[in-house]
Amino acid sequence: MKVLGIESSCDETACAIVEDGRKILSNVVATQIPFHQIYKGVVPEIASRKHAEWILPVVRQSLEESHLTLDEVDAIAATNRPGLMGALLVGLTFGKTLAWASGKPFIAVNHMLGHMYAAHLENDIPYPYIGLLVSGGHSIISKVNGFDDLEILGTTIDDSVGEAFDKVAKYYDLGYPGGVIIDKLAKNGNPEAFSFPLPKLDKGDHRYDVSFSGLKTAVIHQADMFLNSGFEKSVENIAASFQETACRTLVSRLLRAVEDTGLKTVVAGGGVAANSRLRAMLAEHNEINCIFPPLKLCGDNGAMIAGVAYHFLERGETSPLNTTACARIPQFKRGLANLEAFGRR
Repeated sequence: MKVLGIESSCDETACAIVEDGRKILSNVVATQIPFHQIYKGVVPEIASRKHAEWILPVVRQSLEESHLTLDEVDAIAATNRPGLMGALLVGLTFGKTLAWASGKPFIAVNHMLGHMYAAHLENDIPYPYIGLLVSGGHSIISKVNGFDDLEILGTTIDDSVGEAFDKVAKYYDLGYPGGVIIDKLAKNGNPEAFSFPLPKLDKGDHRYDVSFSGLKTAVIHQADMFLNSGFEKSVENIAASFQETACRTLVSRLLRAVEDTGLKTVVAGGGVAANSRLRAMLAEHNEINCIFPPLKLCGDNGAMIAGVAYHFLERGETSPLNTTACARIPQFKRGLANLEAFGRR
């Protein structure tokens, strides 16, 4: 079964065609980064207008690269939550219209399920496992029982890790997107230059939770307090020390989840899953099998949306054409994620 998946939740206009939930036949991503760099962050109005301008040529290119016609596609899928409302509506409306006009089934997909599924596109990964979902909007540690069955163990109590990267980069005028730039600068810095604080979330309900607001404040407003003797306050050292602390925060909570559940497989997803230090830090732990998506599938893409949609179709589930977009989803809570948060409606 061949599914055409559309993703437009933020600043990438993306379309892919995936066969049987695994085989990527095409994967086209048109990034808007050059249009947002001047503002050091995504401007929602610019994002939605660029999606409207690019969606048709991107879908056409995806069909051409797959050597398929629309008639040979079995179903249409599109992201409907969470994300920028205007951006979501462009891809969702286009996907629903394409499905209606071609008489094909339509599936609305939660963007977060897509990121968690991305590693499955090139790996045969059995359930259950520990999932690490890290992006500009979310930092989630979960027990993943199925493609749409995530039991939330921990999440951020304030900022997401990706947001912290972007805000630190913006304050120091490093550029956008912050995560990529800080990762690059950190390679020429010393992670021991600053002793930035780790969050004190060690007991009770917060055993698996993370926090990045305090770290962000320390890096931006109090860096001099944490500079170690003999080191220079350079942007490279700041980047390396900040990145080291952020990754240690995530990994420490992740290892607790591995220890407590007994699950030795960890699957990562989301834009921050591309971070080189996070990957290296987890690779140091031989007791776990950590699986990352390839770099091209860490950021927003249509392949992860098409992959998830295939499994809904396999269960006989489709979405009505009156399905709408939702910019936000309910706050994640520990326990079984509800349909409203991770479902399609």
